[in-house]
Amino acid sequence: MIIPELPSYLESMGGKEFKGFIIALFTLTAGLSRPFSGKLTDAIGRKPIIIVGALVCIICSLIYPLLASISGFLLLRLIHGFSTGFAPTAITAYVADIVPVHRRGEAMGIIGVSINLGSSITPPIGSHLAINYSLDVMFYASSFMALISLLLLIRIKETVIEKKQFSPSLLLLKKDEWINRDSILPALVCGLSYMGFGALITVTPDQCTHLGMENKGMFFSSFTFCAILSRLFAGRLSDIYGRTIVMRIAVVILAFSYILFGMAADPIVLIASSGFVGFSLGIAIPVVFAWTVDRSNDNNRGKALATLFIGLEFAIGAGALIGAEIYDNDYQNFSTVFFVLGIVSLLALFFIRKDSSHSDSFVPIK
Repeated sequence: MIIPELPSYLESMGGKEFKGFIIALFTLTAGLSRPFSGKLTDAIGRKPIIIVGALVCIICSLIYPLLASISGFLLLRLIHGFSTGFAPTAITAYVADIVPVHRRGEAMGIIGVSINLGSSITPPIGSHLAINYSLDVMFYASSFMALISLLLLIRIKETVIEKKQFSPSLLLLKKDEWINRDSILPALVCGLSYMGFGALITVTPDQCTHLGMENKGMFFSSFTFCAILSRLFAGRLSDIYGRTIVMRIAVVILAFSYILFGMAADPIVLIASSGFVGFSLGIAIPVVFAWTVDRSNDNNRGKALATLFIGLEFAIGAGALIGAEIYDNDYQNFSTVFFVLGIVSLLALFFIRKDSSHSDSFVPIK
């Protein structure tokens, strides 16, 4: 809801040179908190960790209107990252707990659809509220949406049977608790694929302004609508035909989509290009998540997914910084930004491989 308006909001405070930090700081905290959220998700349960993430969202969105300095804004973005660092790890682990193995890819697609629905509906609403009312109203609406998500958790039953009581000692991580080794390859594939997205959400609001698009949320809607469309079938295809072939096709489409995005010269092409990027990521990401779960077991599923999210968030943050640096507030650099990151996404092909040690990973069911 708030992302499309944050670059102009920061610029109005005199901080246009810090636009790359809007996403980078958020994802930095999200990434750093993942090992903790992964361990806690496996130890004390999925539900408490989801609640922590929702509470951070509620509180941070209420604080944005109170800020009057660039440093305060950037600090809040850093804190806000805890919401993404905690909730998605536990949500994805919860979904993996309750579905059968032979429909795991389909389930990852379904949870992705729910995320994309929120992402597609709310950015235009956020821009509408900011344009017709105020940025403060937009922030309060964002907090209210997070409150609704918290209320929905009341009826969810915990899936971790042998839970531990929380204690500060659980926050002390051993060397082997920071990263799940079996998730490194999926994390690399996910990160290289998603790096361009970090640039997209940082640079494209300015690209919308340059092309005369008043409602910046429209390109997000195109992205997420097409991501929803592909997620409806991509995960299931990977259950049937195997993870490898589906991921490779998605990465190739994605690379060309990023390049096309950078070449957009009018709003229609920009919206269409955003749709292509969303469609290809909508194929790739559920399959990568299913691959990660394939390579984990019930006792370390939270840690495995946390490692995957670390790769995802590091890539988004790096993409935001790289994109902002190449862009340098010069409209002529849009094509260069996405050409570079399109090539980067192709590197994921080198890490997509069949896995003989985890039989579920790429074995078709028919």
